[in-house]
Order: sequence, then structure tokens, then C-alpha cells
Amino acid sequence: MTNDEIRSTVLRLLGDIAPEADLARLKPDVSIRDQLDIDSMDFLNFIIALHRRLDVDIPESDYPKLRTIDGAVAYLAAKKRP
Repeated sequence: MTNDEIRSTVLRLLGDIAPEADLARLKPDVSIRDQLDIDSMDFLNFIIALHRRLDVDIPESDYPKLRTIDGAVAYLAAKKRP
């Protein structure tokens, strides 16, 4: 899976969590929660959706690594490498 495919998946799942958001305006290096004004439950639902969609185990201790779009893509790309 390429980084672009991962980024697309991340954005699609964020769109499911925050359907009113303009995903094209999200800054890749700024906190997802701050930009979308989502709470911790929404963020947890995002993590669960990533786990289910990409079949990647994400321990709670790694959640901070997924706080930005760039961070999420880098983390997930490393997990998806063969």
C-alpha cells in the first residue's frame, strides 16, 4: 500500500467521523483533533476504523503518533511494509 493510498484512506475515515469538515483544507502537520474539533471518543473511533480498514494493530501507547495526518500516514506506512 502506497503512502498516497494510506493518506486517502485516512482522509476518507476522517470524513466519516466529521462529515461536515472540508478535508481538502486540513493541514497535514497540525493536530487532527484541533482542526476538526473532535473529542477523544471521535478520535478513538478513527483509530478503530483505521485498525479495521487497514488490518493494523495500533496499541494505545502509539495513539499520539497518529495525531496529525502526516504522522498517521508515516506510522501506518511503517506498519504496512512487508
